Amino acid sequence: MTEFIEAYKPLIIYVAIVISSVIILRLLTKFIVKWLIKKESNRLPESPVRSMKMVKLTLNLLWLVLGIIALSAIFVDRDKDEVLLGYFKLASYIGIVTVVTIISATLCNLWFKHRISEKVTHDFDPTTYKFLRYISVFAICFIGLLFVLMAFPSLKGVAQTALGGAGVLALIAGVASQEALSNLVGGIFIVSFKPFKIGDVIKITDTMVGTVTDITLRHTVIRNFENKMIVIPNAVINKEKLINYDLGELKCCEHIEMGITYDSDITLAKKILQQECENHPLIYDNRTALDKSDGKPIVKTALTKFNDSSITIRAWAWSSSFGNSFTLKCDVYESAKKRFDSEGIGLAFPTRTIYMANEKRSENEA
Repeated sequence: MTEFIEAYKPLIIYVAIVISSVIILRLLTKFIVKWLIKKESNRLPESPVRSMKMVKLTLNLLWLVLGIIALSAIFVDRDKDEVLLGYFKLASYIGIVTVVTIISATLCNLWFKHRISEKVTHDFDPTTYKFLRYISVFAICFIGLLFVLMAFPSLKGVAQTALGGAGVLALIAGVASQEALSNLVGGIFIVSFKPFKIGDVIKITDTMVGTVTDITLRHTVIRNFENKMIVIPNAVINKEKLINYDLGELKCCEHIEMGITYDSDITLAKKILQQECENHPLIYDNRTALDKSDGKPIVKTALTKFNDSSITIRAWAWSSSFGNSFTLKCDVYESAKKRFDSEGIGLAFPTRTIYMANEKRSENEA
């Protein structure tokens, strides 16, 4: 045993140094990352814990790969040392670029979050910063990937062309689908021309109504009034005709329609509907000074349609916002129904009259 140790003493020392170095580096990485997470958590409530864990995982993997490459030098011929040294440099380069990319993307993301928070605090529109955050983080990750590709001779030309400027768009067009590019361009158009912004209440269809919560590179997220998230691709929403309830004036005119029977008192029904609208606390007086001097009512009512089994009367009720108009409509339906019942005005519903004819049997039928 003593002879074996003496014969292979340099190799044993080399192996011990390599293993010890890997263990020390992993422990040091764990300690530093834990210290940084604790420090940042005290300073920032939204500390990048996930990013720091990714850095820790990347570094631990790097130390392990470098240790395996260093140990493999024992089992190969000395003429292969250059090859192992090349692998060692390649692994180190990829690991360092990955760590720098993660840290850069994290810092960029934190800076944009800080700016967005300032905008929200001062009641400014944060839409542009939110969209630019996605573009910036994507650009940093994309450039980091290109630098990694440059480490491989077969892909170096592609990476250099892409980093040259015009090649970026060509590379994206080559690997991305037309739909993905349409969504990206659609997102840029939305942020640039601002048909809506984050926080606006928009209506695309009857089933897609809600508040815009986010605009990403690919899609727009809307929170509907059932607290469900609707994800719509930017290319789709960019082509649709939509209603933005927060664009320009916020006041909203709600059509409140009720169908009454043909034998009901139309004048009384219109008066009741008008009174219930005008007595509601959310009603908005949209009359001009001339309308007021002429004595026009706050809420206009009219008979708008003759149906098969009902007459439709409508009230044009204004409110200060879209949300108030919905509440106003629901409340007026309930209060008007109670008044109609007490005043003897019937709400119509579809009816059918069926006439039964008895066929006389033929006298010749047995």
